[in-house]
Amino acid sequence: MTDTRSWLLLALFLTAGVLLYLLAPVLTPFLVAALLAYISDPLVDRLEAYKLSRTWAVMVVFIGLSLLALILLLILVPLISEQVGVFFSNLPAYIDWLQNVAMPWVQQRFNLSEVPDVGNLKQAVQENWQQAGGFAMQIFESITHSGSTLIAVLANMILIPLITFYLLRDWDKLVKQIHELLPANLEPLISTLSRDADEVLGAFMRGQLLVMLSLGLFYSVGLWMAGLSYALLIGMTAGVLSFVPYLGVIIGVGLASIAGVFQFESVSDLWPIAVVFGIGQILESFLLTPFLVGDRIGLHPVAVIFAIAAFGQLFGFVGVLLALPAAAVVMVIIRYAHKEYRNSDLYGRQKAEDADCGDGC
Repeated sequence: MTDTRSWLLLALFLTAGVLLYLLAPVLTPFLVAALLAYISDPLVDRLEAYKLSRTWAVMVVFIGLSLLALILLLILVPLISEQVGVFFSNLPAYIDWLQNVAMPWVQQRFNLSEVPDVGNLKQAVQENWQQAGGFAMQIFESITHSGSTLIAVLANMILIPLITFYLLRDWDKLVKQIHELLPANLEPLISTLSRDADEVLGAFMRGQLLVMLSLGLFYSVGLWMAGLSYALLIGMTAGVLSFVPYLGVIIGVGLASIAGVFQFESVSDLWPIAVVFGIGQILESFLLTPFLVGDRIGLHPVAVIFAIAAFGQLFGFVGVLLALPAAAVVMVIIRYAHKEYRNSDLYGRQKAEDADCGDGC
């Protein structure tokens, strides 16, 4: 690659980064729609294999996605909002328990001369919990009173489904057109890297979303059967956080145990919670992850967290949407570079020098 071409590629990357930063608010609905189309394209391809036309296959998948979104909006969101409201209303009582039961036990158990006073916390909560509980309503009122914000929200609600439909219908054509624009000398390499990135990203996103949903539902139903008041809120939180191994179960067990101690007032009554999360871990390790995700992903949990945090810091919500695709591409490039290095003369010479040197170096 000549110096001119290298500088040209660098200029293109820098220009793309600047445009991404400047156009982030406008790009959000397009990126959300692109991710939805990317996740749904394999299902459309399967329906096409059953002799459905591309348009009809897209219609079937699109209707399914719309029904799923409607169910989430009409059922899960109100239930979770109700449990959040109940939590805020009971928060002063929880602080009373913390001050009168938990803190004296900690002081006696560990022979502490002084423990933190949570009385000020209780007073602050009593003064502000109603405002906190009505936070969503305040946001809604501010949106409805701000014409530009309301227009933006309504525009995104219309644009995302519309763009998703057209991208999904023309997905294969767009991929083919991009492929035809690749330089002839770089086409084999870029095609190989693209296939590897698609395998990594597709397996992670599609499989992990199913794992998160399955675990969230299982934890919610299990905690509800155990009699926990905040079963849905805690269960779905644990399910969403399960994309990082052990993070979801640790947070879930912690929240469920705290809620259970407040509700049941006895540590011995928490064993059903332990059973629920224990069975959930067995299902995730031996059934859900092997069958839905597989072991060929290669996206380390730390890399996922760093990508989301870094891109979110740089580009806001648009960066969060781009984090996983970018992480998958970077992972594939690193693998390719590592493979090329292992096959290079430099690596061979280094190995030979180490062998000749022996213990005398």
